[in-house]
Amino acid sequence: MRRKPPLAPGETTQTACARALLRGGVDELSGELLSPGVLAMRVGWCAELVSGITQALLAEHWNSADVAQLASGVDAGGQRLPSQAWMALRRLGWTAGPPQGVRVSDRIVRMAQEQAGRLLRSAQWRAELTAGVLTTWPADASKRTTEEWQQVRAALPDGRHLPSSVIRARTRQIAAYAQATRRLPADVFELEGAPRAARMLLLAACDRQQATLERSDTDPRQVLLRLQLPTRADPRAYADWTWVACPITLPAIVPTSAVLHLPTLCLQGQSVRAEVAFTHAVPQTRRSGHTVALGVDWGLNTLLSAGAARLHPDGRITTLGAGARFHAAGVLAKQHRLRRLSERLHAKTDQYQRLADQDAPHTELSGKHDVLRREIGHVSARRSHLNDALAWAAARWAVDQAIAARASVIYLEDLRSLEATGMGRTLNTRLSQTVRGQIADHIRHLAAQTGIAVVTVPAKNTSRHCPHCLCPLRHRKAPDRPTTPGWAWALCPNPGCSWQGDRDQGAWRRIAARGLAHQTKTVVDRGTGQMTIHNVVDTLEARAVIPPAAAMTSRADRSKTGPTRRRTTRPAPRRRGAPSPARPVGRAGQRPEGHAPTGRDRLPRAAHRHQGVTTISTPTRRRHRPRGAALGAGFHLHAHTTPPRWAPPMPDATTDMGSLS
Repeated sequence: MRRKPPLAPGETTQTACARALLRGGVDELSGELLSPGVLAMRVGWCAELVSGITQALLAEHWNSADVAQLASGVDAGGQRLPSQAWMALRRLGWTAGPPQGVRVSDRIVRMAQEQAGRLLRSAQWRAELTAGVLTTWPADASKRTTEEWQQVRAALPDGRHLPSSVIRARTRQIAAYAQATRRLPADVFELEGAPRAARMLLLAACDRQQATLERSDTDPRQVLLRLQLPTRADPRAYADWTWVACPITLPAIVPTSAVLHLPTLCLQGQSVRAEVAFTHAVPQTRRSGHTVALGVDWGLNTLLSAGAARLHPDGRITTLGAGARFHAAGVLAKQHRLRRLSERLHAKTDQYQRLADQDAPHTELSGKHDVLRREIGHVSARRSHLNDALAWAAARWAVDQAIAARASVIYLEDLRSLEATGMGRTLNTRLSQTVRGQIADHIRHLAAQTGIAVVTVPAKNTSRHCPHCLCPLRHRKAPDRPTTPGWAWALCPNPGCSWQGDRDQGAWRRIAARGLAHQTKTVVDRGTGQMTIHNVVDTLEARAVIPPAAAMTSRADRSKTGPTRRRTTRPAPRRRGAPSPARPVGRAGQRPEGHAPTGRDRLPRAAHRHQGVTTISTPTRRRHRPRGAALGAGFHLHAHTTPPRWAPPMPDATTDMGSLS
């Protein structure tokens, strides 16, 4: 099978991962059909062998000297180490074997070395960060001075652009260790123990003697995975290993022209999940030279606010429409309910544990504790799935907005240094539960498929300054309450501007204008490939303004040509005063007066007799049942997704009409 797809001029490759479920297999030696449970048991035996060898390698080389040598990229003789982790460990002579009496092939050891090498390489960045924080340990760990911040950033690799939240988190971790042990740790290897090896099979480190992956000639979505698995937990000879053929159905997101790679097998309960990596061709993105950009602003109640802006040849920046919003209030409310439920379950579990530690062993109390632990796992899985679905839906919406506006770049607000502190218990919790990192990663993945660049810009003053004149804004609670302090509505005090609008709508204008004005300052990270604008230049920031649109005047002649039409003295009665029409038999007919229909057994959402007219929360007497998924609108009523776009979008004749709503 080919390792790379053929590329046309202006294309590059993108490697992604698709999840599939192994629903069974066939033992090629005996011809026995393996059920999902039996297949999961045999994969679990193999994963236990790999995990044991990996844990032995980590315990032996979890120290600063070995990790630094592996991260340096050269061996003792000065030769460059291979990029594959298992080959690098063998070049250094780091190896381990299975338990005494257990017979495994060399490919099983390869998978263990690959997993251990990846974990050891990832520890180097944490080691450098911890060393820099310990070298410049502040006098007060809870609050650094300006000079101490400068010192710690100078001691860290790329510390100038490192988010302050990362430094604070590492400082809190060291402070907790110092409080418990009455001293500072020597390095990260004393601060943290050796990581735990996951039960998974990295088949990418194997060759055809251990695993193969072949695509069907008739159906591109069907592939056949063949791998060797043990027939017992402790194989004593090579005869205890047999070939197992597992059919896999690829999801629709995998292009038919993509090149498939050997998957990673992970155990998920009583089933096996295969994460199939694939590489396909995508359009190449560029750092600068953009004329149409989409600015995206993060919010709390309104998760995303976005709009397009155009850079004209004379340097002017104008908006294309009024922008759009991604509302996810229902999803966030469900997320909040699951979080509260998880907190209550954790509190009960801790109380049961304290009672069990104080008293003699109690069978009934132990049983309740186990039930709560399982329920916590179920709730955590629901929260994880909900966050993942929300992140994909928001990312799909943002990329669709860019495609509709024919934008070649998406500018995101960089909020990595945002910490949820000092804003109240409820608001702090809601801010800390957002999935901004996942949404940004998914936006980069989806945008790369259509050749749209994603660039993060500094978030300083994007919501504080006016998008038209850059004057500091005055924030109020609502447009009809101009004297009540708040954050929802923004007013420009400049008499020559007098702009006012929603705070988030002004923020995406500032983000798009700042990105277009600073696009020549875009840098690309060599390790991750992410594009970023680190600093704001004053001369370029002065150009990042959006002039107000010219007033629309009608050219039609509206001069009076005849007498004014006489108005009736008896206007039609209001809806409340008008009688209801005759109701026909059945569910059809005109809706009667009032806010809530009276002839329906189940009222939709907030239209309930026990709630107010403007209430949007869940009725108290009925269980909340989102109707969006039942109607095929998406995973929730308030958030919808669209299928992936593999081909270039067709030209949209309505784009130039000036609206993204």
